[in-house]
Amino acid sequence: MPEYAIFYEWAMFAVRWLHVVTAIAWIGSSFYFIALDLGLRKTPSLPPLAHGEEWQVHGGGFYHIQKYLVAPEFLPEHLTWFKWESYATWLSGAMLLVLLYYVGADLFLVDRNVFDVPSWVAILISAGSIVLGWLLYDTLCKSPIGQSTTGLMLVLFAILVAMSWGYTQLFTGRAALLHMGAFTATIMTANVAMIIIPNQKIVVADLKAGRVPDAKYGKIAKQRSLHNNYLTLPVIFFMLSSHYPLAFATQWNWIIASLIFLVGVVIRHYFNTRHARKGNPHWTWLAATVLMLIIAWLSTSPKLPGVDTPSLASATGERFMATEHFAAASLAVQTRCAMCHTAEPVYEGVYEAPKNVILDNDVAIANQAHQIAIQAGWSHAMPPGNVTEMTAAERALLVEWYREGTGS
Repeated sequence: MPEYAIFYEWAMFAVRWLHVVTAIAWIGSSFYFIALDLGLRKTPSLPPLAHGEEWQVHGGGFYHIQKYLVAPEFLPEHLTWFKWESYATWLSGAMLLVLLYYVGADLFLVDRNVFDVPSWVAILISAGSIVLGWLLYDTLCKSPIGQSTTGLMLVLFAILVAMSWGYTQLFTGRAALLHMGAFTATIMTANVAMIIIPNQKIVVADLKAGRVPDAKYGKIAKQRSLHNNYLTLPVIFFMLSSHYPLAFATQWNWIIASLIFLVGVVIRHYFNTRHARKGNPHWTWLAATVLMLIIAWLSTSPKLPGVDTPSLASATGERFMATEHFAAASLAVQTRCAMCHTAEPVYEGVYEAPKNVILDNDVAIANQAHQIAIQAGWSHAMPPGNVTEMTAAERALLVEWYREGTGS
């Protein structure tokens, strides 16, 4: 029903909003505490067992912060736990994954020209790969390799490169990069839920029982927290990548995804070094710039890849092609939209199909029926500024065509 389509769009909007808000809260606290930890100083006035302190000024007042590396001598009455930001970010992200890529699997997840499988198989592969990522990472951290920071990072990078390539062999380019974000974000949240918070609870329980906490729990939690800090920037890139076809819809998208991890690492290295008062490594910005230039070159090398024209209609698309008004709707779309939404746009200033959406043939139009109805039927978002002068009658036609396809 059309009402369902509108509700579905607003549900995605609401969940996306929630995801952005909780992500801001999580990333903000992560960046703050890593900066705080690296900036701690030892002073003669520190109380027993304190590791370091820092004075900060913000909001018209001064803050005096002290850190106990293992635990203080006594447990304060009130403790603030930083965990819900992470949990809410992951849960809202998982909801978006379901709403967009699982509910719309035959369009956004499965590319029959890449890997022709039923939607339910693609969904199982998607969910299984995300779980597998955490299991591999956690096993590595607990293995002898985990004792070597450099060795662990090299092995993890190799896994990330392999996953980047693997996802592009299974899903659409858009879904492949999004899954790299989900793969990495799941590792980050699982670090909080299954390592950092449980370890902190063990320390709290020891204090309550009058036992001396084991320092290893804090050491492990700190290692995982630092990993999260370095993974944050790549995750943000992958979550934004669906808006940029030059990132996800090129033949080297898996290499682009791999290099983004290096860009994130060098940028975080700069800030972490500054916070630790260990210098000003300007070379990191040069390295990040060079890597981004390589990424830009890869996105158009050896030539600007043409956007693949869908050759197979999705199950939903086939239904819309069988409607009475499909021919008229297709003509309206190709007349008003195809000058931009084609492999080689002819509209001045447009060099690639916006968001990799192709609308220059019947199959592609049928596959995009839902978005066409939303963007150009009920709303006037497309064409932008109505530059091609789509008429009210044509918009009504698109809505009627969508109603026929949904059986309402």
